[in-house]
Amino acid sequence: MKLYDAPWAPSPRRVRIFLAEKGVVIDREHVDLRDGEHLRDAYLRINPRGAVPALELDDGEVLCESAAICRYIEALYPEPSLFGADPLAIGRIESWTRRIEGDGYAAAVYAFRNRSPAFVDRGLPGNWPPVAQIPELAARGMVMWDGFVSALDERLADRTWIAGGGYSFADITALVTIDFAKSAAKLSVPERAKHILRWHAAATARPSAAA
Repeated sequence: MKLYDAPWAPSPRRVRIFLAEKGVVIDREHVDLRDGEHLRDAYLRINPRGAVPALELDDGEVLCESAAICRYIEALYPEPSLFGADPLAIGRIESWTRRIEGDGYAAAVYAFRNRSPAFVDRGLPGNWPPVAQIPELAARGMVMWDGFVSALDERLADRTWIAGGGYSFADITALVTIDFAKSAAKLSVPERAKHILRWHAAATARPSAAA
């Protein structure tokens, strides 16, 4: 297998953290997003969407989308389980992963894509015709972010990890989201969100966070 990766992008990082937690090593090929390599013919033949990551299997089939890649790896290497080992754990992890993606990550992307001069006419990631920025979406992202932070902080008030039990894919998703929001979208976690800050310190201290 080969993983098409980009060092600073959030979605490939989610896969790298997942692989590190699993102890699985896959050959990687870096795609230079700043140079536009992801939108050139060679990479578009691998992933026509022009997005990273992409996992090329031994038979030539390509899986795109970070969550799908991680699901595939989990099926190949079930232990340690990061998507849940019983029905309730699976449901909790899936529920919180979707909420983190839909509220937190979407908020960061709205803010990042719709107010940065670097993304004029690139309101959507990947291989699209020119898409104008929408300033109202950036404003919406900031509102969504505040709501996401409040809900996640409340969730973490009485537990170590987001879905309960051990570290899971929901925690990986939240760590990548919060770090991306801070570095790219200038959306931070305020000091009042003490439970998130405690959780974030613990998640960042895991060796996998540096993957």
